[in-house]
Amino acid sequence: MLQKCVYCNKQFSWYEIYKYHLWFYNKSIECDNCGTEHIISVAGRFVFTFLTVMPALIFMNFLSTFNSFFVTLGIGITILTVGSFLAPYFVKFKKAI
Repeated sequence: MLQKCVYCNKQFSWYEIYKYHLWFYNKSIECDNCGTEHIISVAGRFVFTFLTVMPALIFMNFLSTFNSFFVTLGIGITILTVGSFLAPYFVKFKKAI
């Protein structure tokens, strides 16, 4: 389930949340319905990291059985990409102060 506005309960789109991650948390997500601004919570940052960076690093450093650096890097980037596509479903936002 995607995050909803904490004020009016309108659900954010997957693209809004994903676009927020592409800009590395530089701005807030604004609700189209009520105008409330939301920022990612600390728990949301951990979830994003554990879904994207951690699996790729674990695979590339410990689980790779390939002798080719480029194959290992390619699979690591694929894992990172899949994790980033799933992250909008699990991250949580809070109302900006």
